[in-house]
Amino acid sequence: MDTQFPFSPFFFIACIFFFFITIIITGLKSLKSLDANRKLPPQPWKLPLIGHIHHLVGGPPHRVLRNIAQKLGPIVHLQLGQVSAIVISSPTLAKEIMKTHDVSFANRPKLLSAEIVSYNYTDIAFSPYGDYWRQMRKICVLELLSAKKVQSFRSVREQESQNLIDWLAMQRFNVVNLSHMIFMMMSSITCRITFGSRFDDQEMLVKTIQKSIEASSGFDVSDLFPSVTLLALITGTRGKLLKIRNKIDGMLDRIISDHQERRVGQKNHHENEDLVDVLMRLKDDDSLQFPLPLDSIKSVILDMFSAGTDTSAVTIEWAMSELMKNPRVMKKVKDELMQAFKGKKTINELDIQELDYLKLVIKETLRLHPPAPFLLPRECRESCEIAGYHIPVKTKVIINAWMIGRDPDYWTDPESFIPERFSESSVTMMGTDFEFIPFGAGRRMCPGTTMGLANVELPLAKLLYHFDWELPNGAPAEDLDMFESFGAILKRKNNLLLVPRPYDTNSVKSLKSENVTSIQNRRLKTLLWSLKTPLERASKDASLWALRRRQADRAEPQVRFKPAYKSGVYMRLKTPVEKGS
Repeated sequence: MDTQFPFSPFFFIACIFFFFITIIITGLKSLKSLDANRKLPPQPWKLPLIGHIHHLVGGPPHRVLRNIAQKLGPIVHLQLGQVSAIVISSPTLAKEIMKTHDVSFANRPKLLSAEIVSYNYTDIAFSPYGDYWRQMRKICVLELLSAKKVQSFRSVREQESQNLIDWLAMQRFNVVNLSHMIFMMMSSITCRITFGSRFDDQEMLVKTIQKSIEASSGFDVSDLFPSVTLLALITGTRGKLLKIRNKIDGMLDRIISDHQERRVGQKNHHENEDLVDVLMRLKDDDSLQFPLPLDSIKSVILDMFSAGTDTSAVTIEWAMSELMKNPRVMKKVKDELMQAFKGKKTINELDIQELDYLKLVIKETLRLHPPAPFLLPRECRESCEIAGYHIPVKTKVIINAWMIGRDPDYWTDPESFIPERFSESSVTMMGTDFEFIPFGAGRRMCPGTTMGLANVELPLAKLLYHFDWELPNGAPAEDLDMFESFGAILKRKNNLLLVPRPYDTNSVKSLKSENVTSIQNRRLKTLLWSLKTPLERASKDASLWALRRRQADRAEPQVRFKPAYKSGVYMRLKTPVEKGS
């Protein structure tokens, strides 16, 4: 039987006609209001209705906007549909926005993706500036991401990074997808920090959160024409985001419920708290000005994932890419590691505190490859003047941190990877030096800087200490591409494929034969499990899973059994160092 649609073709034609008429009317109103404004920043040529949107087609937006800024100056006005925006491309004007007029630009613009995925702007990143945001920021800085809290997760970072090293030792002399493995390691670190352990739906949760980040990337047409409320329905964006949010919601409900049950039997809730434990404790705190409902807790959890996983992973990925591209720097940083540790089987966080050149490498990586090239957008709360130009209320502010980090007025040979430039410089990434703002600055600066750097330093040091690295098929360093894939996070366009060669036999010997056999057996069991149909997996008797979890807990109490992982590195094994070998 043919499918019968409830509406005639004339209905759809009428809808399309109404849609374009609405666009034209609202567009003319927008243009009229712009003409009435005082002196606006310079702008490129534009088209009716869409304004300057067409200028953003044809390349990564951060590079396109650099080309425009080089022609028109460090402040440029763009009309993106109905949205008025300015692009800031110099340290001086970035300071005006994020310090001099910080309060005026402390808001976030309303975005459909943020509204849905962040539970109606109840998170830290996109909540409007005000008392609620101050409370959430305070919770984040003092409870979730304080230096003491970051240090409490040291063992998690050490264990997960060692898992990666063990797996790479098994793959020695073979081509590995280092981009993927770094991301999976960082996902496990974030899961254990946030939830206290890995869990059965971890892979599904990470993939779904990734989908939400991808759906939030770029410019959505419904955000560019906010007065046309039907756009989000016509394009399917709202439905797609709601589907993603509902899927995440179900998984987070189960995780929070598990934490609530666990808290009932605990006498001292403050011991060994993960981030969900902290949020659940604060939920019961009557002294808070604003209650902390479950939606707020979920939105903060998603902030931890979106800000904590991709940003750290891409920083390690770009650092390894730049080191492969620059053999001189690679040799220098490896020499520092070898001289510092002199044949130690493995290294931990305490060992790396004095690795000055490694820290310079990370800073130079963040200068050339800030994880979020535009940071997060701001919105003007009150009309003001920047560089002699009038900035109206509700103007969206885009800060091109990627271009600022390559400004030739502040950086010598800005396109080259030269970590030594920071050795005699007092420039920091903590928001006080506006030529270097990978984490932003001012009131809305990223509060997770300490956690982010901790997640990068140890894994990068281990990758460099335990292995020499080569391109596949012995290709020369200049053959490595450095193409970017633009999104909310600035990733490599192509995965980083490298060949690990153990620096010496100790790196291989440290992975005992019984560990290798155990990992291989677990990988085989996981493969067989993954080949079962979803129905077969879902029908497994609950008591069997409970038994297997108890067995895993006896082997490794800190990590819950995870049967569905397809990569042996995430089947947690005790490392030789932990076994005392």
